[in-house]
Amino acid sequence: MMPFAAAFACLSMPALDSAAATILVVEDEPTVCELAAEALLEEGYRVLTAADAWEAEAILARESVDMLFTDIDLARNTNGLALARLARSAHPDLPVIYTSGGRACLSAADAVSESVFVPKPYRPSQLVALTNDILRAAHPHHA
Repeated sequence: MMPFAAAFACLSMPALDSAAATILVVEDEPTVCELAAEALLEEGYRVLTAADAWEAEAILARESVDMLFTDIDLARNTNGLALARLARSAHPDLPVIYTSGGRACLSAADAVSESVFVPKPYRPSQLVALTNDILRAAHPHHA
């Protein structure tokens, strides 16, 4: 079973600071995406958003991302689990947070290593705190 945490997702937002860590939020529910993105933006992160794994893959191909926050079951029958595996194949140390409203937990066999699962609903403050903790550990220069 994966540890619990928090997460969000939505449309691409402008960077507040070019040195800020970049978070890719992948969420097919626009309101949930917007809430997550706004919370992370207010914390000073650069936030990119995608509604499905295909959009996220295109972003990952052209952008440097410091953390992936993804819903598991996405639009157009795409899947956050497969997206995280693909992202990790290119960036083995990429921190990943999963979320889902349809699952209470996520098995370690389904998830990429050292990832975190946060069930929906979660609070934006949970997502921000978790993101801060993960990025502080993974990228001390962003702390």
